[in-house]
Amino acid sequence: MDSKIMTALGDRVLTLGPQPAADGPYRHFKLTRDADGVAWLLFDRADASANTLSSDVMEEFDAALAAIETERPAGLVIRSAKPSGFIAGADVNEFRGASDPEMVETRIRAAHAVVDHLEVLKLPTVAVIHGFCLGGGLEVALACQSRIAIDGARFGFPEVMLGLHPGLGGTARFAALVNPTQSMALMLTGRTIDARRAKSLGLVDTVTQERHVRNAVKDVLFGRLKRAKPGLLARAANLAPVRGLLAKRMRSEAAKAASREHYPAPYALIDLWEAHGGSKAAMLKAEQASFARLMVTPTAQNLIRVFFLREQMKKAAGSGNTIRHVHVIGAGAMGGDIAAWCAGQGLRVSLADMKAEPIAGAVKRAAELYGKIIRKPTEVRDALDRLIPDMDGEGVRNADLIIEAVPEKLELKQKVCAGIEPQMKPGAILATNTSSIPLQDLRTTLARPERLVGLHFFNPVSRLQLVEVVSHDGNDSQVLKKALAFVGAIDRLPLAVKSSPGFLVNRALTPYMLEAIVMLDEKTDQRLIDAAAEQFGMPMGPIELADQVGLDICLDVGDMLRTKFGDLLPPTPAWLREKVAKGELGRKTGKGFYVWKDGKAEKAPLPETGPRVTDQMIDRLVLPMSNVCVAALREGIVDDADAVDGAMIFGTGYAPFRGGPLNYARTRGVENIVSTLRALAERFGGRFAPDPGWDNFK
Repeated sequence: MDSKIMTALGDRVLTLGPQPAADGPYRHFKLTRDADGVAWLLFDRADASANTLSSDVMEEFDAALAAIETERPAGLVIRSAKPSGFIAGADVNEFRGASDPEMVETRIRAAHAVVDHLEVLKLPTVAVIHGFCLGGGLEVALACQSRIAIDGARFGFPEVMLGLHPGLGGTARFAALVNPTQSMALMLTGRTIDARRAKSLGLVDTVTQERHVRNAVKDVLFGRLKRAKPGLLARAANLAPVRGLLAKRMRSEAAKAASREHYPAPYALIDLWEAHGGSKAAMLKAEQASFARLMVTPTAQNLIRVFFLREQMKKAAGSGNTIRHVHVIGAGAMGGDIAAWCAGQGLRVSLADMKAEPIAGAVKRAAELYGKIIRKPTEVRDALDRLIPDMDGEGVRNADLIIEAVPEKLELKQKVCAGIEPQMKPGAILATNTSSIPLQDLRTTLARPERLVGLHFFNPVSRLQLVEVVSHDGNDSQVLKKALAFVGAIDRLPLAVKSSPGFLVNRALTPYMLEAIVMLDEKTDQRLIDAAAEQFGMPMGPIELADQVGLDICLDVGDMLRTKFGDLLPPTPAWLREKVAKGELGRKTGKGFYVWKDGKAEKAPLPETGPRVTDQMIDRLVLPMSNVCVAALREGIVDDADAVDGAMIFGTGYAPFRGGPLNYARTRGVENIVSTLRALAERFGGRFAPDPGWDNFK
């Protein structure tokens, strides 16, 4: 979770009822009773900063409910004692490696019994919810008769991000309580909503402030507050004929986002509701089997793997960020967006450029971004106040970190770095956002090269989470540690890479994009090439991606990498140089391979009859990526295969359900990959030759 949110929540004093005894019978719960005879069950998972539901937590929860049943209090309040929030969902550790659906179903059935037990208690029950209430946490809250939200709480079902749907009764209880067109949409997208929206949907009965919790609890438990009930529309939407029509519409919406073959969970949820939405009991039972079937799919297991890759990369950032003021030089697309992102994350940022127009453009884009991602207008204003236009470049003197983001020309970058170094304060770090120039070429002009690092962000900065943290032989280890902590502090995922042309991600992406251009040269329809990549699961095809990145940048990176890797890369056809010379650079000029309108490529559908995507086309595009990743491991550019997979997913959007290019190779089988690469090399040339690193790859 965002460190700023954690700090804000850490200051929160929670109303937790009477002081519990230090030696209660439970490890994860505390149970007390107040003067009105109301029981307060406080969830406080041992040895964890957030509450999650594991099998031992569920067993203890059941025991506590049984004790409450025999004691017959006037009512029951369920509340989290963790400042971070109510319950963050199930303990994902327990999902890893599941392969037997029957075993999964048995465990889910046991967890269902606990939530059902809560629902049928013969006393008024209320969940008091602050902070995050997600997945299994929301399913526990839905089993209470009433829900009180503290202002600022967030609700959602993120299971779909793990290739699953809710599995503790949420599909049935949520769709029965809230109009299915809205409840299903939330479960199908994994989006979160705030307390006010939850109230307007009827998910919670009231929204209050922490200081009013005791009164709100009394109002709810003693019948003074009207409970949210499903409206006429919600009841009508759950009738069989209406479900059939709505399900059809939901499927066509889901198909726009992802195919059933690659992402089965949304479709399984729609099928479940269409078949059983009229009966809560039937849907609760069918949910268990459906959840168990999804859990053992390669998609779910790979997405669970991706969840842990993200956690691992967050840990690699470390803590203790010391960067408070960032100075960015170059207010173009990348520099401006890096500056905006850092200011949005609470840092003071000065943004310098030779001209005023790019700075003005960057501030305008920042305002648009903050409007989308920051909820309170006062916080938008504060973020814009932290982004300081700096025509004179005065910010260099006070900055803890200077990020150079001028165009990718070696002489220009050398000149800028050499010019600012004398102005930097002691202990400041100089970072370059180069996407391809080796740091060895930049450090030659510096007096103190040990404080130069690469911080390579990806475009768009606000969406792609990866930052490559690039080191060279002469680095100070403390400087690298500080750079990693900075990346973590701005809510980004660092990948430590040694300096080498293209680092990891661009080096792996370049053959993918250049191979597509070779296919164009062979007169393959560009829409078919893009369709091949999308069929594999890439977020967009290589031709459209080249247009997005800019054909001039693709050409520069390709030329630079070819000077190092030679024939390992496909050749660049002369017509591509002509296209760039004519100014047809892709999205930014409105025309590249495609014509671009309002930021979207105009694509006519492929003709019904004609060539179709083949396995060979897909292999030609995606196998070189796996091959380069193995080469980078062998050369020691990166030292961890898992981090390589994480980097390709979070930096390029590489098909997440395949778990990354190295995981894909493992799943398909290394022997198969090597023999396929050999066959491609015989047919198309030595650029497909398998890297020697496959011999030792596990």
